Formats: sequence, C-alpha cells, structure tokens
Amino acid sequence: MKRLILMAFMLISGFAFAQTDGYKVGDVVKDFSLKNVDNKMISLADYKDAKGYIIVFTCNTCPVAKAYQARISALNATYAAKGYPVVAINPNDAGVVPDESFQKMQALASEKKFNFPYLLDPDHVVTKQFGATRTPHVFVLNKTDNGNVVEYIGAIDNDPEETNSTKVEYVKNAVNELSIGKKPAIASTKAVGCSIKWKKG
Repeated sequence: MKRLILMAFMLISGFAFAQTDGYKVGDVVKDFSLKNVDNKMISLADYKDAKGYIIVFTCNTCPVAKAYQARISALNATYAAKGYPVVAINPNDAGVVPDESFQKMQALASEKKFNFPYLLDPDHVVTKQFGATRTPHVFVLNKTDNGNVVEYIGAIDNDPEETNSTKVEYVKNAVNELSIGKKPAIASTKAVGCSIKWKKG
C-alpha cells in the first residue's frame, strides 16, 4: 500500500507544474538567511570551510520526500565532513497544509534525528530564487572565487521506491566529481516528487 501511495503522488505531482524561472546550472546563487528548527538563523556564509552545498527543498508530508529522509541524512553524514553539507529548506505554506508548520518541522527533525539544518522559507522567497518546484528538489552548489555556483539540479537518484536495479545516485556522483575538480557528468535531471504548496492570495 505504501508503494502504491508513493507512486500515485509521483504520477499526480510529477506533471502538475512546469519549471518556473530560477537558477540554472552555471548561475551564481545569492546567499540567504532562514530560520532553522533550532530557532537560529542560517546562511550559506556561516559555513566558512564549505567547498559547496547540497541544497534540498523538502517537506514534512510528501510521501516522496518522506521516502528520501534517510537518504538525505546519509548524504550529510558522508559529505558534510568533505565540505559539502546538506542544507534542507521547507518551501511549503502551513496555511495550505497545517502539518508543514514550523512546530511540525521541529517535531519531525527531532523524531528523525536530522543531522542537517532544516530551514523554513515562509514566503517562498528563496524557493522562487532557486526555481524549486518539487519536494524533494536538489541543487548542488560549488564554492568558487565568484560565489556559489549551481552545478547540479534535480533528483537525488532515480530510485524513489528503492527498487531500481539500475539505480543512479545523481547527487552523490555530482559531489564526488566536484570533489576531484570535475564537472558533474550529469548536471540536470527531473525532480520527481510533490508539488510545492504555495501561499494563497
């Protein structure tokens, strides 16, 4: 049943919205400051030793996002120490989905023992800058002398249900390639997940 629900969400939401304007591969990202579940403000500049970032737009309630929670924690466990920390952002409006509230984010982060910041974007400002449309939707950034450059946009892997025998781990591969000074061989994929719940009015 869980798998059927996950597939239904993927089918319904995967085609619900066209890509909006936002960062493209090669663009330099503007820094932001958003509140973390520990009530502290977080910005990219806080990570003085970072070589880049794994920015993940995710949420509390989407079945696809929930299916990736452990994999997002694993990405941070592997890559934060190598200079590429995960920074997760919840783009959903709690006025539309009450279970996306900041308090619910805090509860989820505590329950799942998130080892990465989980930030709220209450007015979708950062979400729109990035052009994120799904949860989860990933942007891998590389820190350069010119700023934080987008090097990969899309899905974490091609295996939402963890049943794909030809699984390709897009984010892992992209960060591994950046770590050795190469550009990601695959720089863009289609993010598959739930549509973002925008503030009404």
